[in-house]
Amino acid sequence: MSGQSATVYGRITFEFETLCSADCELYFMMDVNRKSTTVVESWSKSQSKRSYSHVMTKNASVSYTWAFQRTNQPSETRRYVNDVARIFSVTVSNAVDGVSSRCRACAVSSRPSSSSSPCVPCPPGHYIHPDTSQCTQCPPNTYLSPTAPRGPTRARPAGPPDHSLCFSDCRFTHSEGNLTRTYDLGALRPVGVLMNGPSFTSKGTKYYHLYNISLCGGQMAECKDNVTDLSLYESQSGKQEGSTSVKAFICQSTIIPASGRGLHTSLSSQSITLADTFMGATVENTLDDITAQPELFPEASKKVTDVNFFYRSLEATSSCAAGRRVVVRLRCDPDKSVTGEISVPSRCPAGTCDGCTFHFLWQSSAACPVCSPQDYHRIEGACKGGQQDMLYVWMEPRVCVGGAALPQKKSVPCESLDSWIELGAILGALSAVLLVSLTCYFWKKNKRLEYKYSRLVMSANKECELPGADSCAVMEGETEVEPEDEVLYSKPSLIRKLKSLATKVLPSNYTVII
Repeated sequence: MSGQSATVYGRITFEFETLCSADCELYFMMDVNRKSTTVVESWSKSQSKRSYSHVMTKNASVSYTWAFQRTNQPSETRRYVNDVARIFSVTVSNAVDGVSSRCRACAVSSRPSSSSSPCVPCPPGHYIHPDTSQCTQCPPNTYLSPTAPRGPTRARPAGPPDHSLCFSDCRFTHSEGNLTRTYDLGALRPVGVLMNGPSFTSKGTKYYHLYNISLCGGQMAECKDNVTDLSLYESQSGKQEGSTSVKAFICQSTIIPASGRGLHTSLSSQSITLADTFMGATVENTLDDITAQPELFPEASKKVTDVNFFYRSLEATSSCAAGRRVVVRLRCDPDKSVTGEISVPSRCPAGTCDGCTFHFLWQSSAACPVCSPQDYHRIEGACKGGQQDMLYVWMEPRVCVGGAALPQKKSVPCESLDSWIELGAILGALSAVLLVSLTCYFWKKNKRLEYKYSRLVMSANKECELPGADSCAVMEGETEVEPEDEVLYSKPSLIRKLKSLATKVLPSNYTVII
């Protein structure tokens, strides 16, 4: 989807200079098929020696004229007689009844002919092979560049079946990560029209700028002039046989409404070509030194990348040495119609901020990518009666059109979870009952053991009781015994008591420690 322009039928190049002391102006004009004269370019005030070239892209009879005006101020006397315009040289190619200025290679026919000249013209889409000097067809998906050197290098990538012009097929594919988007712009193939304004002249006359845009190029945009032939138009009941027109990818006309001039029809004049060359389409903002400026337009609300179509014009002007350039920005908007809406930047109502690069925003539902399985997801319903419903819905927000259709609702066999839930509930209840029963059993058993233990302790305490002593003091007349003759009494420990009970051996009431 990259390419070059229409066929170049002729070229005129001239060198000139102007020496002025006032507001002089030099006009370069052309007349196509002797119908009307239009200004191609003009230069005001003094101009140093320079060269200007104009390309003729229409197969018609054309005459060129120059006009020099010393001043636009009316006067009864001649003034500024020393102001001059000098044309040093004029070079014209493909002139009628002209003389040859150089030799050019010709194609030799492969079949013998009775004609006096062995040279034959090459059909469209063929080039002269440098080795065989015969016409050779361009390879597939290439076009023939009119300005490239002779040979296979003239065949450039892309091109329609006749290999003479390149335009888009209105399909675009963009890959980002694992996601691939395909755009089908066929609905935008017809010529789009934009009329902006109104604007007003210094005298208050209202006028509009009319833009015709052929996005893909299958049907070229056409802008017509009817200013010169307006009387002919009215006399022939609307048949504009004398009007002139330009055809290109993008063209511009100046429209003066009929209401503002008291006429029966609107005036269309100053039709110019803005783009006769399709350079390519991409999501990037730069292509072949042409830069799109996304900041000129409002930010897109949808999460879909804009697609930029880049164009240029072969015709250079005094202000645009590299020719005019055009960027058409396509933006997906599902809420718009198929034909959509074309707009220009709010800060540049004429469509251009510098006079050389034009920017257009085309919002349309047809600029949305084609739908694919990645644009919808599946919702699984509950399993009822051994069947489960599968429902498909679009991802929100939906930013695709056409393409894959949304699958129909369907049912698939499934295993119900209700029986498993009931079984789990029963098992859970049984486990709870069993746990409670075991808890009660061990609690009762523990209580019984505690009771037995307490009875055992009580019985052991009764057996270990002794009669109380009358007195522990030393009576008069008694002497203290020696420490080694002292008898110590102590009670047996609880562990020993339990051990003796376990072995059914009754321990002595007291243990004597000597």
